[in-house]
Amino acid sequence: SMMTETITRRVRTIADLARLAGVSAGTVSRALADKTLVNPETRQRIQSLAREHGFRPNQMASNLRTQRTGVISIIIPLGHDRHQHISDPFFMTMLGHLADRLTESGYQLMLTRVVPDDGDWLDRIVQSGMSDGAILIGQSDQFDVIEHVARDYRPLVVWGEHRAGQRQCSVGSDNFGGGRLAAQHLIDSGRRRIIFMGDAGPPEIGARFKGAQAAIKAAGLPSLPALDTRLAADVMAVDIARHLDALDPAVDGIIAASDMIAINTVRALADRGITVPDRVAVIGYDDLPLAAQTVPSLTTVRQDLAAGTQAMVDALFARMRGEDAVSTVLKPTLVVRDSA
Repeated sequence: SMMTETITRRVRTIADLARLAGVSAGTVSRALADKTLVNPETRQRIQSLAREHGFRPNQMASNLRTQRTGVISIIIPLGHDRHQHISDPFFMTMLGHLADRLTESGYQLMLTRVVPDDGDWLDRIVQSGMSDGAILIGQSDQFDVIEHVARDYRPLVVWGEHRAGQRQCSVGSDNFGGGRLAAQHLIDSGRRRIIFMGDAGPPEIGARFKGAQAAIKAAGLPSLPALDTRLAADVMAVDIARHLDALDPAVDGIIAASDMIAINTVRALADRGITVPDRVAVIGYDDLPLAAQTVPSLTTVRQDLAAGTQAMVDALFARMRGEDAVSTVLKPTLVVRDSA
């Protein structure tokens, strides 16, 4: 029984492994970390003992020593639109790309959805010591809070709108240019009474609205109203229905602030017997995978989310290494399908 006792005693700590190998705990620790200070034979002997006993060094303990957690915070701030869900297809697309890239680099993700209630919410997250860096998906209405934190906390990258002279490192599309592309496409296809569906408050959508406005003005068409439409799926449908029921019959073009707004608008128009694109052309923004699958398929302005998330991760890793990383503005492209 003494014999079985020894075999079944799990090797749980570095000290157990050191006793087994007849060396000091420090030597085991260095051997497992592949440090060249330990001679090769000893290193291999300790590593094979560790494998044989299924020993995994305690990640938390080693992280405490190296001051890194191996975790990246992904933060979704919802200041302007508190109903929005992480299950939103835009967030899911971004998250899928980010998760692939970060986990391939050996990091884990900690996902936080924040409804900001004071000016310190971001400070609290980045100073908590629970992650090595942070990626924000969206600036919401928190641009100034993000600027304040970006001054002292380097490993922070934000998906959103770039403003001249900003401190924060942002990645996003040229939203003004994208909004202008959308409007120009409708104008070029003969649309004369165009409206914008979306909340022009947050920086990204605000810039899309301004870009569309600029094209409409340059074409000498009646000024473009922005019909406030929230992004959360459940309330979005309510907003769209309200707008369409009050719609001026002369409207023949709709620029949606996002693909999800566009898809829901096409659906609501169909419910009212208004054909797309014959009576009303509808154009989205994002080019989510869903856009190609709707009926009619969605004409939209594409932001390259794969390239964007890659740029975010590259910038974050550079900043975690103490290097500098500049903001990236992606060039939006028009994807013409059936809805406009």
